[in-house]
Amino acid sequence: MLLAIFSSFGVAKADEGMWIPMLIGKNYDEMVRLGLKLTKDDLYAINNSSLKDAILQFGGGCTAEMVSSNGLLITNHHCGYDAIANLSTVDRNLLDNGFWAHNMKEELPAKGVTALFLQSMEDITDQVKAATAGTTGEAYNHKYDSLKKKIEDARGEKGKFVANVKDYFNGNQTLLLIYRRYTDVRLVGTPPRSLGKFGGDTDNWMWPRHTADFSMFRIYADSNNLPKPYSATNVPYHPGKSLPVSIKGVQEHDFAMIFGYPGRTNRYEVSYGVDLAVNDVNPTIVTIRDLRLSIMKKHMNLNKAIYLQLTSSYSSIANYWKYYIGQTEQLKRLYVVDQKQASETAFTNWVKTAKPEDAELMKKFATLYTDYKPYAKQPYYYGECFRAPALTRMALGLKPMYDWMQRRAAAGMKAKITGTETDSLKKYADMAKSARRAAQKDFEAATDQEMMTEMLKLYANGVPSSQLPPVFTEKIFKKNKKDPSVAVADFVAKLYAGTKLTDSNAYNALCDNPSLDAFSADPCVDFAIAVADNYDKNYKPKVDAFTAKKAELAKEYVKDLMEWKKDQNFYPDANSTMRITYGEVLGYDPKDGEHFNFFTTLDGLCAKYKAGDDEFDAPKEIISLNKSRDFGPYADKDGTLHTSFITTNDITGGNSGSPVMNANGEYIGAAFDGNWEAMSGDIAFDKAYKRTIVCDARYILFIIDKLGHADNLIKEMDVRK
Repeated sequence: MLLAIFSSFGVAKADEGMWIPMLIGKNYDEMVRLGLKLTKDDLYAINNSSLKDAILQFGGGCTAEMVSSNGLLITNHHCGYDAIANLSTVDRNLLDNGFWAHNMKEELPAKGVTALFLQSMEDITDQVKAATAGTTGEAYNHKYDSLKKKIEDARGEKGKFVANVKDYFNGNQTLLLIYRRYTDVRLVGTPPRSLGKFGGDTDNWMWPRHTADFSMFRIYADSNNLPKPYSATNVPYHPGKSLPVSIKGVQEHDFAMIFGYPGRTNRYEVSYGVDLAVNDVNPTIVTIRDLRLSIMKKHMNLNKAIYLQLTSSYSSIANYWKYYIGQTEQLKRLYVVDQKQASETAFTNWVKTAKPEDAELMKKFATLYTDYKPYAKQPYYYGECFRAPALTRMALGLKPMYDWMQRRAAAGMKAKITGTETDSLKKYADMAKSARRAAQKDFEAATDQEMMTEMLKLYANGVPSSQLPPVFTEKIFKKNKKDPSVAVADFVAKLYAGTKLTDSNAYNALCDNPSLDAFSADPCVDFAIAVADNYDKNYKPKVDAFTAKKAELAKEYVKDLMEWKKDQNFYPDANSTMRITYGEVLGYDPKDGEHFNFFTTLDGLCAKYKAGDDEFDAPKEIISLNKSRDFGPYADKDGTLHTSFITTNDITGGNSGSPVMNANGEYIGAAFDGNWEAMSGDIAFDKAYKRTIVCDARYILFIIDKLGHADNLIKEMDVRK
C-alpha cells in the first residue's frame, strides 16, 4: 500500500507531509509522541463521527470548518471575498464596512458558493490497473477516462453524491472519494476589508502578520439534513462533528494539526522542470500579471463601483503574482536545482543496476524538456495574456459552437439546423451563454479596452515572431503602417466599437441563430477565433504531448523512487483532496542574526496602522480597544491580544481556511498563508524555513465580540477557556 513523499530523497520529517486521512495509521505513533491526545478513530472513521466530518471544501478552492452544530463555519476572509464582494453595493458596502448577522434571518444567500463534505475514501488501484493493463499513451488515457466516468456515474447515484476518482503518487495509486455537496450557503459575518486584508499586497506571503483573515458562513439543508437548493424553508445543516474553540492560547512547541484540501504540490518535479520554472515560466507569469494588475488598479481607484466589480479578480491575480516572484527567489536561494541534480545522479547510479530498463529515464526527461523549452512560454501568453480581457473570453465562449458548425460545413451539411441537431445547438448555446455570464462579471468597458490593448502588445513582444498568430500580422501590423503600439491601439478601438458581444440580446441571438457568416462579421469573434485556432493547431498539441509524456515518465520515476527507498514512509503530492498535516508552534530565523517570534499582537497592528491607507488602515474601534486594553477573555496571559501565530505544518494553496487544532482537537486558529522564505515549498520542502501563518482563534472571537457585537455567534460555539 502506498502511503506517502520525501524531500531530496530524505526521510519525511514530522512537520513535512500531506497525509491521506484513511491511511494515517503509520503516522499515528509519531503524532502521539509529539503530543496528540486523540485516537485514530477520532481523526478518521467511516461509520462514526470523526474530525473529517467537521472539515469541508469551501467554494471549490478553499477549506472551512464547522464550529457549531447548526451549520456555522469559519473560513478565510479571502476565501469568502468573492461572495462578500458580490453581495456588496456602493450604498451597502459589506466588503469595506464588514457585516454581522445577529440572527439567522439576517444571513445573506451567497450564490454560487458550495460546501463539499467527504463521506468516504476507497482504494481502487487494482481496478484501474486491471482495466488499463498493457496500455500506454493515448490508449491508456482512453481506458482510464472510460473507467473513471463509469465509476463516478455509478457511485454518484444520479446526483445524490459527488464521486471523484483521483490519482496519487503520479498515477501509481488511485482512490475513489465520495462527497455530499451543499449549495445553500449564507454569509453570516465578515470583518471589514481593512482587517480582513490588513497589510494588502505588501504583507501578503510575509511574516510577521496581523491580518484578520476570516469570514463566517452557514450551511442550510432540507429537513432530513440533505442537500437542497436555496429555499426559505431550509434549516441549518447539522454536521456529524463540529470543533470546540479554545481560547487558552498557544505556546511555542505546542502540537499543531491541520485538516484541509491542499490544491497542488509538485515535489517529485525533476531538476529540468524546476529550471524551466525559474528561468522561463515564472518570469513570464509575473510580467503578464504585473501589467494586468497595474491596469486594473488604475481603474479601480477611479470609481468605487468598478472597485467592487473587479476587486475579487484583482485579489486572485495579485496573490499568485507575488507567489511566483517569491517561489523563483527561494528556489534560487536554496539551490533547489542543484540539490535535485545531485539526487537524480544518485538515483541514476542505483537504477542502472537495480532496474536497467529504466537506466535512461533521466535522459528521457532531459530530451523532453529540451524539445519543449522553445514553446514553454506560449501557453502562458495565450492563457494569461490573450485571455485576460473579458471581451476575449466572451468571444472564445462561442468557439465550441463555431468549431461544431465548421465540422458540419466540412461534411456538406445544410446551413439550417433542424431535427436532432437542435439538441447539439442548444448545448453549445448554453455553454456560450454561461461563458459570457462568467466573463461579464469582469467586464468594465474602459478597463477592458485598455487591458486588450496592452495585452496584445505584450503578446506580440513576448513570443518569438515565428510563433505569433498570423492574424496579428495580417490584421494589425500589415494593414496599419503606424508605430506598432499605435497600430494595436487603433485595431483594438475598432474591435470594441464594432463588436456586438457586449449586448446580451445580440449575443443570445447569435447563440440561438448562429451562422459562420455572422461569426465572421463580428470583428472580435473573428479575431479571437483566429488567435485560438493558431494556438489549438500549432501549440496546444505540443503542450498536450509534453504533458502526457511528462506524466508517463513521472509515473515510472516515482514508482522507481519508492522501490529505491522502500523503507521510507512516502506521502503523495497535493491534489485537492483531504489531507492531515502535523507539526508544532515554532518561530524561525529568516537570516543570519535575525529571529522571528512565533506570534504577533494587536500592538503590532497598531504600529503598522496608517489612517486612510489602502493597505494599513484599520477601524478606529480597533485602535481604541487596543488603547483601552479592552480584550475581554481573549487576551494572552501577558495582557496582550495575539493576532496570529506560526507553525511548522506543511500546507499549500487550498489549505486557506483550514482549521489549526491543538492536541485535543480543539480549534486554535485558521490557516491563511505561508511565509516568504519558504515559497519554494510546493516544489521542495525546507524544514528550517517552512511555516504556516495562522489567524489566532482568540483574535477571531475578539473581533466577532468586540467589533461585530455578535455575541449570538459566540454563544453558538463551544468556547473552551
